[in-house]
Amino acid sequence: MIPLNDNDDIGYLSESQKFKHLVFRKVAATYDFDFHPAPKRQYVVLLDGGIEIETSLSAKRKFTSGDILLLEDTTGKGHKTKNIKEAIRSSLFIEI
Repeated sequence: MIPLNDNDDIGYLSESQKFKHLVFRKVAATYDFDFHPAPKRQYVVLLDGGIEIETSLSAKRKFTSGDILLLEDTTGKGHKTKNIKEAIRSSLFIEI
């Protein structure tokens, strides 16, 4: 978790984060991608819709619009990702 600092009237802010690339993505309503490692260490910001991620240890978690995930499983079996609902989904990838 990235710590946030109180900045009075403007809210809570993190320290500035450096990144390498920014990619926007849209996937089909039927998106269901089998096990794969993350291509690089990156944040994924869910802009709309929701996903279920299954880890290589069979743990499952659901994430929805506005959630930010840190993907670090760049080796091994990786994770499995599928849409929670059959709807086109948009996300943002931030390579770090």
